[in-house]
Amino acid sequence: MRIKEVIKEKGFTANMVASKLGVSQPALSQALNGNPTVEMLNRIASVLGVPVVELFEKQSSGIIICPKCGSYIRLTAE
Repeated sequence: MRIKEVIKEKGFTANMVASKLGVSQPALSQALNGNPTVEMLNRIASVLGVPVVELFEKQSSGIIICPKCGSYIRLTAE
């Protein structure tokens, strides 16, 4: 999971995300460090404005996901 990384990338803090979710910061930390439910993942993704797949580890296959539209982009080296 890369939820903490995405939170930082989006300029949020865990406290800000917890507040927007309507949960305590310790409850959010427990979800981030444990096994969050699908519902919690959907809510976090919504607050951060990203697709849920963005919260998971990035693949090193040369494919990235556009943070604006969610499209898959293949990177190649020349």
